[in-house]
Amino acid sequence: MAEEVRAEMVANVWKVVVAEGAEVEDGDTLVILESMKMEIPVLAEASGTVSRLAVAEGDVVQEGDLIAEIG
Repeated sequence: MAEEVRAEMVANVWKVVVAEGAEVEDGDTLVILESMKMEIPVLAEASGTVSRLAVAEGDVVQEGDLIAEIG
């Protein structure tokens, strides 16, 4: 089953660090969010392959929105 990575707050997607198909380790940065002039890295919570990337740079995410799935 895929591990879902979700936004913990309302923020702008400032930078996408990984692409679909990329191999990631637990703790790797997937995207960097920007909120109130602070950069907040979103980290992988499991090792595996990024099977889906649900955001793009410039998107606005709400709390609970899907950012990525790691299979």
